[in-house]
Parts: sequence; C-alpha cells; structure tokens
Amino acid sequence: MNRKKADGRTRVTVVVALAANLVIAVAKAVGGLLSGSPALLSEAAHSVADSLNELFLLAALRRSRRPADRRHPFGYGMERYFWALLAAVGIFVMGGCFSFFQGISALREGSMESPSGYTAGLIVLGVALLAEGSSLIRAVYQLRVQKAGGGDPALRTVLAEDGAAVLGVLLAAAGMVLHLLTGAVVWEASASFAIGLLLVYVAYRLGKEARDHLIGESVDAGLRESIRELLIRQPEVDNVAELLTMRLGEESWLLAARIDLAPGLDSERVELVCVRIKREVEHTWPQADHVFLDITEAPAEPPSGSSASAVDGAGGAGPQWPVQE
Repeated sequence: MNRKKADGRTRVTVVVALAANLVIAVAKAVGGLLSGSPALLSEAAHSVADSLNELFLLAALRRSRRPADRRHPFGYGMERYFWALLAAVGIFVMGGCFSFFQGISALREGSMESPSGYTAGLIVLGVALLAEGSSLIRAVYQLRVQKAGGGDPALRTVLAEDGAAVLGVLLAAAGMVLHLLTGAVVWEASASFAIGLLLVYVAYRLGKEARDHLIGESVDAGLRESIRELLIRQPEVDNVAELLTMRLGEESWLLAARIDLAPGLDSERVELVCVRIKREVEHTWPQADHVFLDITEAPAEPPSGSSASAVDGAGGAGPQWPVQE
C-alpha cells in the first residue's frame, strides 16, 4: 500500500510538471518566434523535451507495477530505469542539441530584434519561471515528505528537469536583457550555449544513474553491512561467506547469501533455520522480495553420497552464487 501511495504522489508530481511544460512550451515558442530570440527558442525546445520525458515517466510508473510472470520472474521494476534512460536521451537530443544549434545560428545570422517581441518574450519567461518554480516546489515537497522516494527515478528526473528549467529560464532572460541593452547577439548565443551545456549535463547524470541500475547495481554498502550483521547474529550461523544483493526496482531487491552453519545440525533443523532467517530478513527489510540462502556447512550426519545441503528460504535447492567483490 505504501508503494502504491508513493507511486500516486509521484504520478501527480509528473502530471503537474507535464501540464506546466506543455503550456510553457507553447508560450515560449510563440514568444521566441515573435521576438526572434534564440535563447527563448532554446527554452521552448527545452520545455518540449521535458513534456515528452514526462510522458515517458508516466509510462514507467504504469508499466513497472506489473506483477511478475514466467518471462520476468523478478517483476518489471527495472522498467522505471529504462524509461528514465529514454528521458535522458530526450533531454540530450531535443533540448541540448537544439540549444547548441540555436546558439550557432544566432552567431552566424544574428537575430531579428523586436523590442515589443522581446518584451513579450520576457513576460513569457516570467510566467514560465513561476510555473516551473511551482512544479519544482511540488517535487521538492514530495521528496521531503516521502524520504524513501529519493531513489525513485521518476521523481529524480522531475526534480532534475524542473531545476534545470528554472536555471534555463534565468539564463535565457539574462541573455535577452543583455542583448537588448548592448545590441550584441553574442549574449543570447551564449545563453543558448549555456542552456545546451546545462541540459547535456542533466542528461548525462540521469543517463548514468539509469545505466547503473540497468546493469545490476547492488544496494548501498551500509545496508549490506546491516544485512551481514543480522545474519551473523543468528546463533546457528558461524560465518557469512558471501553476500550478494541487486536492485530490482525502486523498492525491490534480491539477496543471496552463502552462510556457514554451526556443525551438528540435522537436516530438518537446517531447513527450519533457513526459513526463520529468511522471514527475519523480510520482516526487517520488506524491500527484500527475493531471499536465497546457500548453506555451505554440511549437517552432522549428511546422507550417504551428499557433502552439503543447499537450500533457499523456502527449503528448495539453491544455486552456487558467484563471489561479490
């Protein structure tokens, strides 16, 4: 239920950002065409890119909640990071590259100066600043209320987009004002280049984060140490030989541990111990949706021809897990 509520809040935040960006994109485009401002046109492209990205994030929120099936036994949580990666690409291509193009065009051809158009453009930027700022405040508020939501790629993407949008509006306004005061188009060209660099940086950070999750990122070191301490505190556990973790989504991860049990335990006791440890891990960390225990110490009297018993948390056979660095 908590996950559904968190998703609902994130969805509202994304919808608010989408509505703001759609309106602002149209206003910036009209203002940019009227004034001939390359910086304002760069910001229009920025808002169009953000609008498309919000659609990606809404798709991520819906598709990542699908239950596990035979083809995807660990669920669809990774879809959030896939769509977040597409959003990063959209920011880079539609926002960053178009801003560089506008800056180069302004330096080569100049811009059509229209004082009245520039006044309208500055008014549009003022309205955009209020809208983008309101969306940013909404995202920051959710992050503070929903502290665990800091890892949600959809929320983090909205925060990055809104933060970049607010800074982009300020850069565009500065470039337009300096152009009007000095008559030098280089100021607006510089603003377009600065907006492009800003968007490329945001795209890089979001893309890197999505990549890290998609290739199988472990939980943080502090959480791994807490899991290890819980396992080693069990009276039947002599040693935790290996501990593997992997994030499967926003609030879902896999745990696989190779543990040495104290000698002298019969096979029935080993199974009961594994079930108890698994339940304790899942109770302490509800995000541990998949827990596997690999027992490397043989019982006191193993069956003939058997040297070890490998069981998972439900008592079934477990794999031999690779070593985690």
